[in-house]
Amino acid sequence: MTKDFIAGLPKAELHLHIEGSLEPELMFALATRNNIAIPYASVEEVRAAYSFSRLQDFLDIYYAGANVLQAQEDFRDLAVAYFDRAAADGVVHAEIMFDPQTHTDRGIAFGTVIEGLLAGMAEAKARHGMTTKLILSFLRHLDEAAAFATLDAAEPWLDRIDAVGLDSSELGHPPEKFARVFAAARARGLRLVAHAGEEGPPDYVYQALDLLHIDRLDHGNRSLEDPVLTARLARTGMTLTVCPLSNLKLCVVDDMANHPIDRMLKAGLRATINSDDPAYFGGYIADNYRAAASARGLDRDDLALLARNSFLGSFLPDDAVAAHLAKLDAYVEASR
Repeated sequence: MTKDFIAGLPKAELHLHIEGSLEPELMFALATRNNIAIPYASVEEVRAAYSFSRLQDFLDIYYAGANVLQAQEDFRDLAVAYFDRAAADGVVHAEIMFDPQTHTDRGIAFGTVIEGLLAGMAEAKARHGMTTKLILSFLRHLDEAAAFATLDAAEPWLDRIDAVGLDSSELGHPPEKFARVFAAARARGLRLVAHAGEEGPPDYVYQALDLLHIDRLDHGNRSLEDPVLTARLARTGMTLTVCPLSNLKLCVVDDMANHPIDRMLKAGLRATINSDDPAYFGGYIADNYRAAASARGLDRDDLALLARNSFLGSFLPDDAVAAHLAKLDAYVEASR
Protein backbone atom coordinates (compact mmCIF):
# COMPACT_ATOMS: atom_id res chain seq x y z
CA MET A 1 0.00 0.00 0.00
CA THR A 2 1.14 3.55 -0.76
CA LYS A 3 0.34 4.58 2.83
CA ASP A 4 2.73 2.00 4.26
CA PHE A 5 5.36 2.79 1.62
CA ILE A 6 5.25 6.47 2.57
CA ALA A 7 5.46 5.78 6.30
CA GLY A 8 8.56 3.65 5.87
CA LEU A 9 10.21 5.84 3.25
CA PRO A 10 13.40 7.36 4.75
CA LYS A 11 13.10 11.10 4.39
CA ALA A 12 14.34 14.47 5.65
CA GLU A 13 12.11 17.34 6.69
CA LEU A 14 13.51 20.72 5.68
CA HIS A 15 10.60 23.13 6.29
CA LEU A 16 9.22 22.86 9.80
CA HIS A 17 8.49 25.73 12.18
CA ILE A 18 8.82 24.23 15.64
CA GLU A 19 6.33 26.70 17.13
CA GLY A 20 3.89 25.51 14.47
CA SER A 21 3.97 21.98 15.90
CA LEU A 22 2.30 23.12 19.14
CA GLU A 23 -0.72 20.83 19.38
CA PRO A 24 -3.77 22.03 21.36
CA GLU A 25 -3.24 19.35 23.99
CA LEU A 26 0.30 20.55 24.68
CA MET A 27 -0.87 24.17 24.58
CA PHE A 28 -3.31 23.41 27.38
CA ALA A 29 -0.77 21.44 29.38
CA LEU A 30 1.80 24.23 29.19
CA ALA A 31 -0.78 26.91 29.97
CA THR A 32 -1.67 25.00 33.13
CA ARG A 33 1.95 24.36 34.07
CA ASN A 34 2.89 28.01 33.60
CA ASN A 35 -0.39 29.52 34.86
CA ILE A 36 -0.96 31.29 31.54
CA ALA A 37 -4.48 32.37 30.58
CA ILE A 38 -5.49 31.40 27.03
CA PRO A 39 -8.67 32.55 25.25
CA TYR A 40 -10.01 29.03 24.74
CA ALA A 41 -12.00 26.86 27.12
CA SER A 42 -11.22 23.53 25.48
CA VAL A 43 -9.07 21.72 22.97
CA GLU A 44 -12.08 21.73 20.67
CA GLU A 45 -12.27 25.53 20.80
CA VAL A 46 -8.62 25.76 19.79
CA ARG A 47 -9.17 23.43 16.86
CA ALA A 48 -12.19 25.47 15.78
CA ALA A 49 -10.02 28.60 15.80
CA TYR A 50 -7.75 26.92 13.25
CA SER A 51 -10.37 27.59 10.55
CA PHE A 52 -8.48 30.46 8.95
CA SER A 53 -8.25 31.29 5.27
CA ARG A 54 -5.15 33.43 4.89
CA LEU A 55 -1.61 33.69 6.19
CA GLN A 56 -2.20 36.64 8.52
CA ASP A 57 -5.15 34.95 10.28
CA PHE A 58 -2.94 31.93 10.87
CA LEU A 59 -0.09 34.07 12.18
CA ASP A 60 -2.38 35.80 14.68
CA ILE A 61 -3.32 32.52 16.39
CA TYR A 62 0.22 31.18 15.96
CA TYR A 63 1.71 34.04 17.96
CA ALA A 64 -1.05 33.83 20.59
CA GLY A 65 -0.35 30.13 21.09
CA ALA A 66 3.35 30.79 21.58
CA ASN A 67 2.57 32.66 24.81
CA VAL A 68 2.37 29.37 26.71
CA LEU A 69 6.04 28.71 25.97
CA GLN A 70 7.84 30.19 28.95
CA ALA A 71 10.61 27.94 30.29
CA GLN A 72 13.45 25.93 28.79
CA GLU A 73 11.51 22.77 29.63
CA ASP A 74 8.58 23.97 27.51
CA PHE A 75 10.73 24.35 24.41
CA ARG A 76 12.30 20.95 25.03
CA ASP A 77 8.87 19.33 25.36
CA LEU A 78 7.68 21.06 22.19
CA ALA A 79 10.67 19.78 20.23
CA VAL A 80 10.47 16.24 21.63
CA ALA A 81 6.78 15.99 20.71
CA TYR A 82 7.56 17.00 17.13
CA PHE A 83 10.54 14.64 16.78
CA ASP A 84 8.48 11.70 18.07
CA ARG A 85 5.82 12.38 15.43
CA ALA A 86 8.42 12.90 12.71
CA ALA A 87 10.22 9.64 13.54
CA ALA A 88 6.93 7.76 13.26
CA ASP A 89 6.59 9.25 9.75
CA GLY A 90 9.98 7.99 8.59
CA VAL A 91 11.95 11.21 9.15
CA VAL A 92 15.59 10.38 9.82
CA HIS A 93 16.90 13.95 9.53
CA ALA A 94 15.12 17.20 10.38
CA GLU A 95 16.15 20.83 9.91
CA ILE A 96 13.81 22.85 12.10
CA MET A 97 13.19 26.58 12.13
CA PHE A 98 12.56 28.65 15.23
CA ASP A 99 11.45 32.26 15.62
CA PRO A 100 13.40 33.76 18.53
CA GLN A 101 11.79 37.19 18.11
CA THR A 102 8.38 35.67 18.87
CA HIS A 103 9.76 34.89 22.31
CA THR A 104 12.33 37.59 23.05
CA ASP A 105 9.76 40.29 22.23
CA ARG A 106 7.62 38.97 25.10
CA GLY A 107 10.50 38.83 27.56
CA ILE A 108 11.75 35.27 27.13
CA ALA A 109 15.55 35.06 27.01
CA PHE A 110 17.15 33.85 23.77
CA GLY A 111 19.10 31.30 25.79
CA THR A 112 15.93 29.84 27.30
CA VAL A 113 14.53 29.19 23.83
CA ILE A 114 17.59 27.73 22.17
CA GLU A 115 18.80 25.64 25.10
CA GLY A 116 15.37 24.02 25.33
CA LEU A 117 15.38 23.25 21.61
CA LEU A 118 18.93 21.90 21.74
CA ALA A 119 17.90 19.60 24.58
CA GLY A 120 15.02 18.34 22.45
CA MET A 121 17.38 17.76 19.54
CA ALA A 122 19.70 15.73 21.77
CA GLU A 123 16.69 13.68 22.87
CA ALA A 124 15.78 13.02 19.22
CA LYS A 125 19.26 11.62 18.64
CA ALA A 126 19.08 9.44 21.75
CA ARG A 127 15.53 8.17 21.16
CA HIS A 128 15.42 7.81 17.40
CA GLY A 129 18.95 8.14 16.06
CA MET A 130 17.68 11.21 14.23
CA THR A 131 20.08 13.90 13.09
CA THR A 132 18.91 17.49 13.35
CA LYS A 133 19.90 21.01 12.40
CA LEU A 134 18.62 24.36 13.63
CA ILE A 135 17.58 27.35 11.52
CA LEU A 136 17.12 30.77 13.12
CA SER A 137 14.34 32.58 11.27
CA PHE A 138 13.90 36.35 11.21
CA LEU A 139 10.36 37.73 11.31
CA ARG A 140 10.03 39.75 8.12
CA HIS A 141 7.21 41.97 9.44
CA LEU A 142 9.78 43.42 11.88
CA ASP A 143 12.57 45.72 10.76
CA GLU A 144 16.17 45.14 9.77
CA ALA A 145 17.47 46.47 13.08
CA ALA A 146 15.47 43.85 14.98
CA ALA A 147 16.94 41.12 12.78
CA PHE A 148 20.47 42.38 13.40
CA ALA A 149 19.79 42.45 17.15
CA THR A 150 18.59 38.84 16.97
CA LEU A 151 21.69 37.76 15.06
CA ASP A 152 23.83 39.45 17.71
CA ALA A 153 21.90 37.70 20.49
CA ALA A 154 22.57 34.37 18.80
CA GLU A 155 26.35 34.88 18.81
CA PRO A 156 27.11 32.51 21.75
CA TRP A 157 25.24 29.69 19.99
CA LEU A 158 26.31 30.18 16.37
CA ASP A 159 28.28 26.94 16.44
CA ARG A 160 24.98 25.12 17.06
CA ILE A 161 22.91 27.09 14.52
CA ASP A 162 23.26 25.95 10.92
CA ALA A 163 21.34 28.57 8.96
CA VAL A 164 19.17 31.66 9.09
CA GLY A 165 15.79 32.00 7.43
CA LEU A 166 13.05 34.52 6.73
CA ASP A 167 9.39 33.90 7.55
CA SER A 168 6.12 35.50 8.72
CA SER A 169 4.00 37.88 6.60
CA GLU A 170 5.39 37.84 3.07
CA LEU A 171 3.34 40.46 1.22
CA GLY A 172 4.75 43.94 1.69
CA HIS A 173 7.99 42.62 3.16
CA PRO A 174 10.23 41.75 0.22
CA PRO A 175 13.50 39.86 0.71
CA GLU A 176 15.54 42.93 -0.22
CA LYS A 177 14.59 44.38 3.16
CA PHE A 178 16.99 41.88 4.78
CA ALA A 179 19.89 41.78 2.30
CA ARG A 180 22.40 43.26 4.75
CA VAL A 181 21.55 40.98 7.66
CA PHE A 182 21.70 37.93 5.39
CA ALA A 183 25.14 39.04 4.23
CA ALA A 184 26.20 39.37 7.86
CA ALA A 185 24.89 35.87 8.59
CA ARG A 186 26.79 34.48 5.60
CA ALA A 187 29.95 36.17 6.88
CA ARG A 188 29.45 34.28 10.16
CA GLY A 189 29.45 30.99 8.29
CA LEU A 190 25.71 30.35 8.29
CA ARG A 191 23.68 28.92 5.43
CA LEU A 192 20.76 30.95 4.08
CA VAL A 193 17.13 30.07 3.38
CA ALA A 194 14.07 32.25 2.86
CA HIS A 195 10.33 32.02 2.30
CA ALA A 196 9.50 33.46 -1.11
CA GLY A 197 6.88 32.87 -3.76
CA GLU A 198 4.20 31.64 -1.36
CA GLU A 199 1.91 34.67 -1.27
CA GLY A 200 4.54 36.95 -2.76
CA PRO A 201 5.19 37.24 -6.53
CA PRO A 202 8.00 35.64 -8.55
CA ASP A 203 9.96 38.87 -8.08
CA TYR A 204 10.37 37.96 -4.41
CA VAL A 205 12.03 34.72 -5.51
CA TYR A 206 14.41 36.66 -7.75
CA GLN A 207 15.25 38.90 -4.78
CA ALA A 208 15.89 35.91 -2.55
CA LEU A 209 18.24 34.48 -5.15
CA ASP A 210 20.02 37.63 -6.27
CA LEU A 211 20.01 39.83 -3.16
CA LEU A 212 19.94 37.35 -0.28
CA HIS A 213 21.93 34.68 -2.16
CA ILE A 214 19.97 31.86 -0.56
CA ASP A 215 21.06 28.23 -0.47
CA ARG A 216 17.49 26.92 -0.36
CA LEU A 217 14.06 28.30 -1.26
CA ASP A 218 11.14 27.82 1.13
CA HIS A 219 7.83 27.35 -0.72
CA GLY A 220 8.54 28.87 -4.14
CA ASN A 221 5.20 27.83 -5.68
CA ARG A 222 4.71 31.03 -7.62
CA SER A 223 8.04 30.55 -9.39
CA LEU A 224 6.08 28.46 -11.87
CA GLU A 225 4.40 31.64 -13.13
CA ASP A 226 7.73 32.65 -14.67
CA PRO A 227 9.20 30.10 -17.12
CA VAL A 228 12.60 31.79 -17.10
CA LEU A 229 12.74 31.62 -13.31
CA THR A 230 11.55 28.02 -13.33
CA ALA A 231 14.26 27.05 -15.79
CA ARG A 232 16.87 28.84 -13.69
CA LEU A 233 15.81 27.03 -10.52
CA ALA A 234 15.98 23.71 -12.34
CA ARG A 235 19.34 24.46 -13.96
CA THR A 236 20.99 25.50 -10.69
CA GLY A 237 19.52 22.64 -8.64
CA MET A 238 17.89 24.97 -6.13
CA THR A 239 15.88 23.02 -3.55
CA LEU A 240 12.26 24.07 -2.99
CA THR A 241 10.72 23.11 0.35
CA VAL A 242 7.09 22.68 -0.67
CA CYS A 243 4.29 22.27 1.90
CA PRO A 244 1.12 20.90 0.28
CA LEU A 245 -1.33 20.94 3.21
CA SER A 246 -0.11 24.41 4.19
CA ASN A 247 -0.68 25.57 0.61
CA LEU A 248 -4.25 24.27 0.79
CA LYS A 249 -5.00 25.70 4.24
CA LEU A 250 -3.66 29.14 3.33
CA CYS A 251 -5.34 29.13 -0.09
CA VAL A 252 -2.12 29.16 -2.09
CA VAL A 253 -3.99 26.45 -3.99
CA ASP A 254 -7.78 26.18 -3.99
CA ASP A 255 -7.84 22.40 -4.11
CA MET A 256 -5.20 19.73 -3.62
CA ALA A 257 -6.17 18.46 -7.06
CA ASN A 258 -4.60 21.65 -8.42
CA HIS A 259 -1.35 21.44 -6.44
CA PRO A 260 1.73 21.89 -8.66
CA ILE A 261 4.03 19.35 -6.99
CA ASP A 262 4.02 16.99 -9.98
CA ARG A 263 4.54 19.89 -12.39
CA MET A 264 7.54 20.92 -10.34
CA LEU A 265 9.06 17.47 -10.67
CA LYS A 266 8.33 17.33 -14.40
CA ALA A 267 10.02 20.75 -14.80
CA GLY A 268 13.16 19.32 -13.22
CA LEU A 269 12.84 21.26 -9.97
CA ARG A 270 14.38 19.79 -6.84
CA ALA A 271 11.08 19.88 -4.97
CA THR A 272 10.62 18.37 -1.53
CA ILE A 273 7.57 17.76 0.65
CA ASN A 274 7.34 19.15 4.18
CA SER A 275 4.74 19.96 6.84
CA ASP A 276 5.45 23.65 7.63
CA ASP A 277 3.21 24.17 10.71
CA PRO A 278 1.61 20.74 11.13
CA ALA A 279 -0.49 21.41 14.22
CA TYR A 280 -2.27 24.21 12.37
CA PHE A 281 -2.38 22.86 8.82
CA GLY A 282 -3.84 19.41 9.33
CA GLY A 283 -0.94 17.02 9.08
CA TYR A 284 2.66 16.01 9.58
CA ILE A 285 5.04 15.04 6.82
CA ALA A 286 3.57 11.64 5.94
CA ASP A 287 0.12 13.25 5.76
CA ASN A 288 1.53 15.73 3.25
CA TYR A 289 3.08 12.95 1.15
CA ARG A 290 -0.21 11.03 1.18
CA ALA A 291 -2.31 14.08 0.30
CA ALA A 292 -0.07 14.98 -2.62
CA ALA A 293 0.14 11.38 -3.84
CA SER A 294 -3.63 10.92 -3.73
CA ALA A 295 -4.52 14.23 -5.36
CA ARG A 296 -1.85 14.28 -8.03
CA GLY A 297 -1.41 10.58 -8.77
CA LEU A 298 2.19 10.38 -7.61
CA ASP A 299 3.63 6.88 -7.93
CA ARG A 300 6.36 5.25 -5.86
CA ASP A 301 9.10 6.57 -8.14
CA ASP A 302 7.79 10.12 -7.65
CA LEU A 303 7.64 9.66 -3.88
CA ALA A 304 11.15 8.23 -3.80
CA LEU A 305 12.36 11.20 -5.87
CA LEU A 306 10.83 13.61 -3.38
CA ALA A 307 12.59 11.80 -0.53
CA ARG A 308 15.85 11.75 -2.50
CA ASN A 309 15.54 15.49 -3.06
CA SER A 310 15.07 16.02 0.68
CA PHE A 311 18.50 14.58 1.40
CA LEU A 312 20.15 16.31 -1.56
CA GLY A 313 18.67 19.62 -0.40
CA SER A 314 19.68 19.18 3.22
CA PHE A 315 22.67 20.80 4.87
CA LEU A 316 24.17 17.43 5.75
CA PRO A 317 27.76 16.69 4.70
CA ASP A 318 28.19 14.72 1.48
CA ASP A 319 29.07 11.44 3.20
CA ALA A 320 25.90 11.56 5.32
CA VAL A 321 23.79 12.35 2.25
CA ALA A 322 25.33 9.40 0.41
CA ALA A 323 24.59 7.08 3.33
CA HIS A 324 20.95 8.20 3.46
CA LEU A 325 20.55 7.78 -0.30
CA ALA A 326 21.93 4.25 -0.11
CA LYS A 327 19.38 3.36 2.57
CA LEU A 328 16.62 5.00 0.55
CA ASP A 329 17.56 3.02 -2.55
CA ALA A 330 17.63 -0.19 -0.54
CA TYR A 331 14.20 0.52 0.89
CA VAL A 332 12.70 1.27 -2.52
CA GLU A 333 14.22 -1.87 -4.03
CA ALA A 334 12.96 -4.03 -1.17
CA SER A 335 9.46 -2.56 -1.63
CA ARG A 336 9.18 -3.52 -5.30
